[in-house]
Amino acid sequence: MQTQLNAAYLNTAQGREADAILRACVHCGFCNATCPTYQLLGDELDGPRGRIYLIKSLLEGAEVTRKTQTHLDRCLTCRACETTCPSGVEYGRLADIGRGIIEKQVKRPWRERLKRRALRAVLPYPVRFRFLLRLARLLGPLLPGSLRRRIPPKQPDSAWPVPRHGRQMLMLDGCVQPALNPNINAAAARVLDKLGISIQREAFAGCCGALSYHLGAHKEAARFMRRNIDAWWPHIERGAEAIIVTASGCAPMVKDYGLVLRDDPAYAEKAARISAIAKDISEVLSGQDLSALKPAPPLGKIAFHSPCSLQHGQKITNVAESLLSKLGFELAPVAGGHLCCGAAGAYSILQPELSRQLLNNKLAALQSGSPECIASANIGCLVHMQSAANIPVKHWIELLDG
Repeated sequence: MQTQLNAAYLNTAQGREADAILRACVHCGFCNATCPTYQLLGDELDGPRGRIYLIKSLLEGAEVTRKTQTHLDRCLTCRACETTCPSGVEYGRLADIGRGIIEKQVKRPWRERLKRRALRAVLPYPVRFRFLLRLARLLGPLLPGSLRRRIPPKQPDSAWPVPRHGRQMLMLDGCVQPALNPNINAAAARVLDKLGISIQREAFAGCCGALSYHLGAHKEAARFMRRNIDAWWPHIERGAEAIIVTASGCAPMVKDYGLVLRDDPAYAEKAARISAIAKDISEVLSGQDLSALKPAPPLGKIAFHSPCSLQHGQKITNVAESLLSKLGFELAPVAGGHLCCGAAGAYSILQPELSRQLLNNKLAALQSGSPECIASANIGCLVHMQSAANIPVKHWIELLDG
C-alpha cells in the first residue's frame, strides 16, 4: 500500500512503525473473511481492510471524525485478521496506534467518557474491583435478570503450595482474576509444584496495562508496565526463570512490554527481558514431563475454547488441547474455533449488542457436541461465557489440578 503520511506523524517512532505496517498491506481482503464484526455487519469499514484505510487517512492528515472512532471502537482487537493475512500485517499494533491518536483528537460524548474512565478507574485496581464485585453480589437479588446473570458467583479462596523447589517462576496475579476466580492461579501453582517448580507472587505487581492501552490511554498503560517491571526485577535477578500468565488476555501485553517501552532509556532493556521470559501457562507445561500429574478426567467430553488472545495474539495453537488429550481428556469438535466470543477485554461492556451476538454464536458452536463442560484459557472469556452457558465453564488448568 502506498502511503503519504503527514510529517508530524512520520517524524515519530509510532508514525514510522504505522507507515511500515500500512505498506505491508496489499488490499487482498482475506482478513475480512475471518473478521467477526465484518461477518456480523457486512460493512467494509467494520472489517480490517476498511479500518486500515481509516487509519491511513488519519495519518495522512484527513479530518478525523466520530465515524472513524466508531468503526475502530467496534473492532474487537481479536487479531484473527493477523492469522489470516498472507502479508503479515500487524493490524493489532496499527489499531492501537490509531486509537491512541484519535482519542486525543475526537472528543467523545460525556456518557462514553464517563464509562471508559470508570472502567479504567476500577478494573485495573484489585481492591476497588473486589469491593464493587462484593457490592454487586450483595445487590444481585434486586437487579434485573439480564444483569444478575453477568455477576459471577463467589469462588472460595484456594490454597497455594509453599515454595520448596530450586526452580522458581513468577506468576502474574492480574487485576480482576483474583476476585473473579482465585482458584485459577492457585491451581496453576499446585500443578507446577507437582512438576518441581515453585511459584513466587509479587504483591506490588498488578494490572498488565492491557485495558488502558487498548482504550487509547497509552501513558497510563506504560505506568502500569513500569510498576510491574520494578516489582518483578529483584526476583529475576535472583533467578526466576519465567513470568507465567494464566489469563491469555494479559499475556500478549506483557510480551509486548519490550516493544511499548523500547524508547524509554530507563526501562527499555528491562522491558525486553520481561517480554522474553513471559510465558502462557500452556507454553511452560508443554516442555515438562507431566507423568506426575494424575487428573481425573470427567466422564464426558470437553469443549475447548481457544481465546483470540491465545491463538491470534500469541500464535499458540493446539498446545493446551494436546496437553488435555495426552492426560486422558476427550475433546469435542468445535466449529468456527477462530471466531471471538465477544468478551474482548471491556468490549462486552462498551459494545453489548455486538458482544451478545458473538457470545450466542460461540456458545452454540461450543455446546453443539454435547460436552460436559467448556474449558477456556482467559478469565474474561470464561466469565462472559458463564453468563449464558448451559454447562460449567472452567479454566483448563483447573482440570489438571486433580
